[in-house]
Amino acid sequence: MATETEIKLSLSATAARQLPQLPLLAGSERSSKLLVNTYYDTPDRRLRRERIVVRYRRQGRQWLLGVKTASPIAAGLAQRGEWEAPGRPGEFDFGHVDSVAVRELLETLRAELQPVFTTRFRRDAHVVAPRPGVRIEVALDRGRIDAGAVRQTIREVELELLSGSLNDLFAIALDLQASLPMHPEASSKSERAYRLLDGAPLLAVKAQPVAVLAEMPTMAAFRLIALACIGHLQSNEQGVCHSDEAEFVHQARVAIRRLRSAIRLWEPLLPEPFVARFDPRWQALAKQLGDNRNWDVFRAETLPLLVEAFAGRVDGALLEGRVHRRCVSSRRVSRRAMQSEDYSRLLLDFTAALVALPASPAGLLADFVPRCLSKRARRVNERAAAPLQADVAARHRLRVAFKQLRYGLEFFAPLLVDPLRAEYLQSATALQEMLGRLNDLAVATQLVAAVLPAGNRAEVQAWLAAQTESLLPEFAQLLDDFQQRSAPWKSPDRSGGDRSRSQQFAHSL
Repeated sequence: MATETEIKLSLSATAARQLPQLPLLAGSERSSKLLVNTYYDTPDRRLRRERIVVRYRRQGRQWLLGVKTASPIAAGLAQRGEWEAPGRPGEFDFGHVDSVAVRELLETLRAELQPVFTTRFRRDAHVVAPRPGVRIEVALDRGRIDAGAVRQTIREVELELLSGSLNDLFAIALDLQASLPMHPEASSKSERAYRLLDGAPLLAVKAQPVAVLAEMPTMAAFRLIALACIGHLQSNEQGVCHSDEAEFVHQARVAIRRLRSAIRLWEPLLPEPFVARFDPRWQALAKQLGDNRNWDVFRAETLPLLVEAFAGRVDGALLEGRVHRRCVSSRRVSRRAMQSEDYSRLLLDFTAALVALPASPAGLLADFVPRCLSKRARRVNERAAAPLQADVAARHRLRVAFKQLRYGLEFFAPLLVDPLRAEYLQSATALQEMLGRLNDLAVATQLVAAVLPAGNRAEVQAWLAAQTESLLPEFAQLLDDFQQRSAPWKSPDRSGGDRSRSQQFAHSL
């Protein structure tokens, strides 16, 4: 089996015309060919579910049967198995597929395979050799996807690693991006074609579980989790840019929070320059989306209650109009941020630095998880000891600490002990939701000052304070319930043995 390693970058028509003139490509080997590809699947889309691609490619007079394992793309990076051999369209001999599991599945489905969509594009390829032993194909693809009656333009650069390291591949990608605006592509041509076939509306995407293993090197787990966060973010970027649905912005912010939480969880093992360089940049992007999210929540959740509570005393139509304009204005800010060259550079810069991180001496994930979660649990307990009932800032600090623990629990879920895991996570989820409600009310208290006439502000803010006060008993109960839960991990005993983290956690209360 060959492993295909490539980076996909989308670019404008202007940038595509300028690409061949770049000094990086001057004097390199060059070829141009028309590629026509027919993709196959079963009527029930079994291959799509299995993340396997089967296609016939016409290249001149030759036909090639290709099979790929379609791994998720993050920041344009895709690494997947690939098998290719000459064949005749409509005939499926999978003898060249040396993965037994993949070959046997394809052979059982052979009679059901049928054409589902095609791609047709011209590939202008250059092979660059920046140093001895390194060869990278820089291919500009321009053409279209035909999926049923729907077409979509293809215009992207694929950088394929022919020889050398992943760091070499990213070095070329960063060089190209420094010369022309390019954006790391979030999906393959086949994934885009399936979406066109579905004809379904664009939907917000939530975070998916990450398949970490106890025996996995700790830094490999960090890369896997960080790339999953990037994939989560990019799955929602089109929605942020082209939809008014508030959930896209929400999920984009969740993805960034999860990524920053991962950086904080691994911070003791990460090079200091890595954290110092990237955490502030992700924080800045989160802030650009934050105002949008605050106004969306205010409009959807707080405003209807406020208008009802102050009927006859507050001009509801006037207030709704002002809030709507704030939502529209803040959404423009979010779109500019996600369409900016700074965002495109951040995705590629971060991923390049991520793959370049040293692998040692971090040890195995099984040893890291108890230490990491124990530390976060202690921080939650320390902040929970503050006078939370009356201190908004203290509740915010608890919320920040709690999010890092909660995301850590989600990242490491496969390593935690059942049934304690489900009970602990359920309690943690309920508490985080309550902290979120209290935070939304605190933010709403600030936002009303921007949209309410001066004569109504004090009364409305007092009403919001009363809403907060009414939630505090439930908050205290949820916090107490969480603190009584046995934590679903084990922590090394400082005396040299191991004892249950649940015993240690209970003792600390």
